[in-house]
Amino acid sequence: MDKTPLDKQFAPTARWGREAAAVRAILLAEGLSEEMKWGKPCYAHDGNNLCILQKMKDFLSLMFFKGFLLDDPAGVLEEQGENTRSAKRVCLTSVEQVEALEQVLRDLVHSAIRVEEEGLQLPERPELELVEELQEALDADSALKAAFEGLTPGRQRHYNLHIGSAKQASTRKRRVEQNKERILAGLGLRD
Repeated sequence: MDKTPLDKQFAPTARWGREAAAVRAILLAEGLSEEMKWGKPCYAHDGNNLCILQKMKDFLSLMFFKGFLLDDPAGVLEEQGENTRSAKRVCLTSVEQVEALEQVLRDLVHSAIRVEEEGLQLPERPELELVEELQEALDADSALKAAFEGLTPGRQRHYNLHIGSAKQASTRKRRVEQNKERILAGLGLRD
């Protein structure tokens, strides 16, 4: 029988496959549903996405979408990066570590379920302050401005971070020019 893309994620020979299978068993035992989303195993409760398994180079990540709101008395949740707003993850490197953290992982799942059941929401996202070169381009081109405003907030933020990360104004301007067609097409930076 052919394995599905989801099954292949947990094959013992797959990168982090044994660790992923150990985490999967915990998540499914807690009654979460499982499906492939964004090319990764994603786990939900009553239709609300709670967490996703991400295979990184040096570790397996169990990322909680609303990790910012979770109770974490064990202190295992980590920020994903300086620009991450709400998601937090647990980094795992062995089956033994998964087994040692089993109750902690179960508690995090319970906390994530509670967050959803109580309807807790993340704090309002601060207004996006666009880098000067991007703002100038939008002000000069109404079609580009309309297309940019039609993008999801995450895509807008991603463009702003990408363009703003350049040290020189000339590079920031070049990045705006390089991405105009993508923005006009309604695409994100990585679409």
